[in-house]
Amino acid sequence: MNSNDLLDVWNADAVAARTRLAAPGVSSLEQLRERSGMDFLQAIGDGVLPSVPIGMLLGFVPVQWEPGRMVFQGTPGTDHYNPMGSIHGGYAATLLDSCVGCAVHSMLPAGKGYTTLELKINYIRAMTDKTGPVRAEGKVIHVGGQTAIAEGRITDVHGKLYAFATTTCLVFPMPM
Repeated sequence: MNSNDLLDVWNADAVAARTRLAAPGVSSLEQLRERSGMDFLQAIGDGVLPSVPIGMLLGFVPVQWEPGRMVFQGTPGTDHYNPMGSIHGGYAATLLDSCVGCAVHSMLPAGKGYTTLELKINYIRAMTDKTGPVRAEGKVIHVGGQTAIAEGRITDVHGKLYAFATTTCLVFPMPM
């Protein structure tokens, strides 16, 4: 598939995701506790639970999810610029923290939660408003009883790498 065809697919995926998503909001602890991580992410993707406010703020959506893997798509624009005229590193950091964290969450049983302990990012090249859509793909490396490790990559439709991250997450029982 050439990059123009892939761009069409990516754009269609993002439109479909935005159509399915519910309004932004925060799920209750009960809604978190009663579902496995995969079921929780599926409920968000299906519009059963509220979409995530940070996704609305920065304009990214979940486009693919399966156990151990999560993909978000966004299109960086001038609203995301730093004073030097490129996309702020926090945009990439947020996409990466989201995809690696959700990849970890997708592997957790009901009643378990997680939080980021450490996020390490390597910025490979700058994004601009001309970059077009990018995808942040997170994949789980290891999930244990107390910690989990995942990695993530931001790429464009040409396969160009913009940033790479690893995370360590703390896994814990959800509070009552």
